Amino acid sequence: MINSFPFVEGMESDLIEKGRKLFSSNCTFIKGVVGMEGLPNPDRIEVCFAGRSNVGKSSLINALCNKKKLAKTSSRPGKTQLINHFLINENWFLVDLPGYGYARVSKTQKKIFQTFITKYFKYRTQLVNAFLLVDVRHEPQSIDLKFMEWLGDNLMPFSIVFTKADKLSSKSIEKNVNDYKNRMLTSNWEEIPPIFITSAKNKSGNKEVLSYINQLNIDYFDKISS
Repeated sequence: MINSFPFVEGMESDLIEKGRKLFSSNCTFIKGVVGMEGLPNPDRIEVCFAGRSNVGKSSLINALCNKKKLAKTSSRPGKTQLINHFLINENWFLVDLPGYGYARVSKTQKKIFQTFITKYFKYRTQLVNAFLLVDVRHEPQSIDLKFMEWLGDNLMPFSIVFTKADKLSSKSIEKNVNDYKNRMLTSNWEEIPPIFITSAKNKSGNKEVLSYINQLNIDYFDKISS
């Protein structure tokens, strides 16, 4: 049975404000690496953002941090080929992973990235959550569903972040999100992981993502101090 995760209910206003403040002070690019040996010292917790190429990871990171050019964006899918670490408030890392599923990347490169990313998830012990970004405009993609299953099989806590919500009507968004839920519930998932619906353009859903990250930080530090 695939590991299951709880639903995220409505966020309280004070938690939303704490989440906003979590990113309001200092967001700094630290380094981009292509091998495990180049990763920053494992002395801080981190959350990562993963997803298909051109799903809008960099745009969402910039919107969350309120910095237009913090993470580099590109109209060419597959351009981000590094694991990029951003230090938030000198306290924890936000990680931008290379996009997957881009056909023009060579088979050799795909294998290298796959091995590297697999090692990252398995051995980066301070990773507390993966945010899997999914383009809400499209029907459920096999590559995304397989990645979700892999995360669940490896007991990696993750959340689903639907992006580009400004491109669709509310009715279409609801339909596409429900399609994903139904596919997961018919594929041995007992529960759906936390879901967020966002737009980097109009920043809808950003407060809820920030609040959730803030709660992850609180839970982690409560755990190690108890």
